[in-house]
Amino acid sequence: MTFLSKISTRTGLAAALLAGSVMSASAFTACQVTDTGGIDDAGFNQTAWKGVQDAMEMDSEIEGRFLESQAESDYEANLNSLIEGGCDIIITVGFLMGDATASAAEANPDQHFSIVDFAYDPTIPNVLGQVYATEQGAFLAGYLAAGMTETGVVGTFGGINIPPVTAFMDGFYYGVNYYNEQKDADVSVLGWNPETEEGLFTGNFESLDDGRAFAENLYQEGADIVMPVAGPVGLGSAQLADELGTDQLKIIGVDADQTQTDPEKADVYLTSVLKRMDSTVTQVIQMEKAGEFEGGLIVGTLENEGVSLAPYHSFDDAVPEELKAEIEAVKAGIIDGSIEVGM
Repeated sequence: MTFLSKISTRTGLAAALLAGSVMSASAFTACQVTDTGGIDDAGFNQTAWKGVQDAMEMDSEIEGRFLESQAESDYEANLNSLIEGGCDIIITVGFLMGDATASAAEANPDQHFSIVDFAYDPTIPNVLGQVYATEQGAFLAGYLAAGMTETGVVGTFGGINIPPVTAFMDGFYYGVNYYNEQKDADVSVLGWNPETEEGLFTGNFESLDDGRAFAENLYQEGADIVMPVAGPVGLGSAQLADELGTDQLKIIGVDADQTQTDPEKADVYLTSVLKRMDSTVTQVIQMEKAGEFEGGLIVGTLENEGVSLAPYHSFDDAVPEELKAEIEAVKAGIIDGSIEVGM
């Protein structure tokens, strides 16, 4: 069974109703609680919400709501509000919501939940975790960056030092290292070293000013390609690249195809490391509606297309055909196990 076939107002308690002004009593209701980045974060909150919207478009009986968390202190209140509001499935988004989701699930065993970017061990019967092998997609991005840099220096930085963030950074680092091994090159990575766990983190997922400042620091140290792993913070990095020009600085996006979520700066994105949260969220909703929900865990990989690289878009002609072919070969090697992503 494939991955996709297996997965079958602003603050406090004010719900945003996006399926109509009045919820019908008979409607199947899919609800989402965002992390602090907001529903329009151009990243994982927005991509997960797209999964709800896609489910609504596919099935007119599905209606959707969301609550935005402005701070971590909103998680419990938002969850309780949705539990009391008659949601058939509650989607929570982000590693930081792990504890709040577990508490809500254990206190309400008849309510089904699914959490994006978190896995429980042991699993919780009424919670389905959605996790992604983003290090695999980021490995390809690191290889690409190493093949495209003109300065011999690339960089990355994160929002908060948590596993869903550092997984991207790990993959990027090792992808560059793999390129160096294969090409006898010496491209260096600034901003993260998984072996020492030392790196650059803004401490938030909101500040565009931080995104600009961190990218500028990496640029000043020689990096001409930067991968921010910090949600909307990365939009600030894209703004800097837009001002400098892509001959000076290119950006690699994460989570969603940033040429679509940040269209005004589309020309600065070399590619994006995609986490197919929209598809997995849609399938979870469909599974719940069909009465087939099961707690546990699903993992998206390159093999099952749970993670991937976005198209090169405006850089398609700039990426050499030989490099494109090498990246496809590396992808195949990761899938068949001949290339290890990691130490």
